Order: sequence, then structure tokens, then C-alpha cells
Amino acid sequence: MDVSTIIGALLGFALVLFAMATGKGGIASFVHYPSIAIVVGGTFAVTMMNFPFGELRSILKVMAKTALNKIATPAQEIQRIVEYANLARKEGLLSLENRLNEVQDNFFAKGTQLVIDGFNAETVRDIMTVEAEWQRQRHSSGKKMLDQMGTFAPAFGMIGTLVGLVQMLQNLSDPTSIGQGMATALLTTLYGAMLANMVFLPLAGKLEVRAKQEALLRELMIEGIVAIQSGEKPQLIKEKLKGFLSPDVRETVTA
Repeated sequence: MDVSTIIGALLGFALVLFAMATGKGGIASFVHYPSIAIVVGGTFAVTMMNFPFGELRSILKVMAKTALNKIATPAQEIQRIVEYANLARKEGLLSLENRLNEVQDNFFAKGTQLVIDGFNAETVRDIMTVEAEWQRQRHSSGKKMLDQMGTFAPAFGMIGTLVGLVQMLQNLSDPTSIGQGMATALLTTLYGAMLANMVFLPLAGKLEVRAKQEALLRELMIEGIVAIQSGEKPQLIKEKLKGFLSPDVRETVTA
């Protein structure tokens, strides 16, 4: 689990809720269901218009994966590849099949299976490169969707503000309606800003960072698995893959 995302989200909402609770009326005064309907419902409605339904269905999965999943570090992947290289050198490539049930990364498992099945190095590289590019495109689509939702939410906040102001101005003769109109006007802007800046845009940024990290890992895995298939020495593989690491991290890699 990616603890930083959870801590950041909880801290951000806690600070806002604390500010709300200290005012007159408490948090309850900031709850206005028509405003919530305008911002949340409107944001998801126009997102459905903007993206194919098949992509839209994956939005919750994308958000959950971005927020909760923690990927391995390049140093950890290098150590695993060197371990597999040692095993393949001592017992043959088929011995790697017994280790596949331990692999949680589908990309690494697929590449290892291609090696076990006897595909040559060039074929393995081509197949895994296509797979890596498909994953990159998937991350790009997820980020674009979250960016768009971060744009739509404040826009619907502004729409709600205009609706509230119109309601208020149309009923100036009735003082009891002014409060409801002002609540819709102000709270929709608040909800839109909170959704955009505390949910959608931070998750889009995290997905972009995660995509770059995964792209580096995928390239590292491709080079490592191809090297295993080619029968290179584990020590040579380790030194070659250290090129993916920053100088201060390279010395932490052991085998």
C-alpha cells in the first residue's frame, strides 16, 4: 500500500474539516445536498460524455490502483532478476517455472514464461516492448481522465454558483429564500474546488509519477529477462542493470 497517498488525503481533508468545525454551525452547515448533486453528478455526467463507456468503467479501478498500490523499487527488481539468473544458470531455464507462482507482477511473469517456453531473445524483447507500450497508453488515458474531472468539477462549482445567485436574485422579496440561494452559490464552488484539488488533480499527478516509475521498471525487466534468456552471467547482468539506478543507490544492490 502507498502510505503517502493515504496520509496526504487524510491530512488534507482533516485540515479542511477542522476549519469547518471551528466555525458557527459546525460541519453540518457545509452540507448542502443540491450543491453536492450539481458538482458530483455533473462532473461524472460530462465525463461520461467525454470518454467511451468502456474507459469510464475503469475510472474507479484506476483511482484505487493509483492511491493504494505500491510498486517495487528498481533495486529490488535487479536483485530478483539476478536471483533468477543464478537459478537459470545452475538448473536451466525450465527451473524458473517453479518460481512463477511467487511472481505478483504480471509483466515480469509473462516475460519469464516466454523465456521458459523457448522464445529467442529478440522475440521476447519485441513482445514485452509491445506490452509495456500498452500499459503506458493505459496510464496516459487514466491520467487524462482524472485531469478532465479536475477541470469539470470547478466548472460545475461555478455553474452551481450561478444557479444559486439566480435563485437568490429572483426572490429578494422573500428573505427566507436568500439563505438557500447563497448556500447553493457558495458551497458548489467549495465542493468543486475540493474535488479538483484534493482528489482528481493529486491522483492525476500521482498516476503520472507512477507511470514514469513503471516505465523504468518495465525497461529494466525487459533487459534483465532478455539477458537471462541469452545466458549471460548473473554478475554481468547485475552490473548492466545498475545503469538504471542513480549512483547513490547502486551500492545498495546485493546478490
